[in-house]
Amino acid sequence: MRQLPASTVWRRLVRHMSALWLVGAVIALCLPSPAQAMAEKTLTLAYTCTGGPFSDTSLSVPLTMPDTATGTFDVKWRIPALTLRTAPTTTTQVHVAGKLMVTGGTHTDLSKTGASVTSGSASVLAGQVTSTVSVTATTGGEVTVQGSTEQGSLKLSLASAPSEVTSCTTTSTTSVVITVGQGGTGTGSGDVVTYSCKTGTEATPQTVKVKVTLTMPTSAPKTGEQFSIGWSGTYETGFELEAPSTGLPAGSKLYPYASISGITQLTSATGVGELAAVTAGAPITLPTSVDMKTTSKNSGSATVKPAAINIGTSPTAPVIECEVQSDTSLKTYTLTIGAGSGSSPSPTPTKSKSPTPKSSTKTSFKSEPSATPKAGADTGAGGDAGPDGRLFVLTGSALIAAAGAGGLLMRRRSATKP
Repeated sequence: MRQLPASTVWRRLVRHMSALWLVGAVIALCLPSPAQAMAEKTLTLAYTCTGGPFSDTSLSVPLTMPDTATGTFDVKWRIPALTLRTAPTTTTQVHVAGKLMVTGGTHTDLSKTGASVTSGSASVLAGQVTSTVSVTATTGGEVTVQGSTEQGSLKLSLASAPSEVTSCTTTSTTSVVITVGQGGTGTGSGDVVTYSCKTGTEATPQTVKVKVTLTMPTSAPKTGEQFSIGWSGTYETGFELEAPSTGLPAGSKLYPYASISGITQLTSATGVGELAAVTAGAPITLPTSVDMKTTSKNSGSATVKPAAINIGTSPTAPVIECEVQSDTSLKTYTLTIGAGSGSSPSPTPTKSKSPTPKSSTKTSFKSEPSATPKAGADTGAGGDAGPDGRLFVLTGSALIAAAGAGGLLMRRRSATKP
């Protein structure tokens, strides 16, 4: 058997390693991220409008909401582009008031400002405003949302002239159904979480308040099977998280955590949501929703609470770390894990009888420590790979495969020696 020169062997080995890494990276990029996993439903309402400052006589308004919810959930009203009868003399905003009919929950009537209106322009760009539904149905039940057929159930005006109103009415009878997940017990004072946030090298932490809603699975997950806990958050006015003096670079991500207690080896869930670049001192816009992943090795009943949130370009290099203050007052959620076959043990590999030549060089692989927030946000049993961990796993697999190939070459060379 012809023995290849050492330089040729290593060149081929490097080529194989590069190819394996590239395949792993492509697969990781093709997999859906946790931030993409949260499903939504859309209810589109057709309105007929009269009077007021806007000349539009008909509008099509899509309303987007989650397909599962617990506690409260947001309804996003996407108001289309509008036309004013007369261009305003000052810059202002569109004020939107809206009503919905809800079964299995209570809708807080919408009354918010949306798209900006430029002075001297009669054209108004599309905008979005958000209202809230409080769930009253029990776990496994349903919340039905449809447009209110009440006269003037959608009203549009200019914030600078609130008395002039364009009144819109819908005859749409379509609806959407949201499934109620495992519910919150409400043992705390509410779901507004107060955080102390360290931003970069700045000495004084920011006090940030976020109204956090956790959405439990609609059915009990089984042991050994990965499941998701939905996270959504909106700031309390005046307590927004601001970017540090260095700003927030493109590619930054939000890493929210949930603390889990009551089941052995299940301590947390974690997810990742995309963030836009933010200039120094400007508020950081939170993602609409994030799926936090975890897997339980044991069955039972657990208590879930919001935990820390970190921001950075990777989970191990946060530039902003937010710790929960007074977590004993937080609203809690109940999670039930059922017994299942998903955690069946892997078979023990059979030992080979053929002798394995010893190598003069020992190779060891050491795992890097992860940056773990305090207060129960340890990701030990909460998500085996962690946020963005798929690429690391695939790359590690490629390196192990390459190391194995190197071992086979060394074995062949030693076998050919006289």
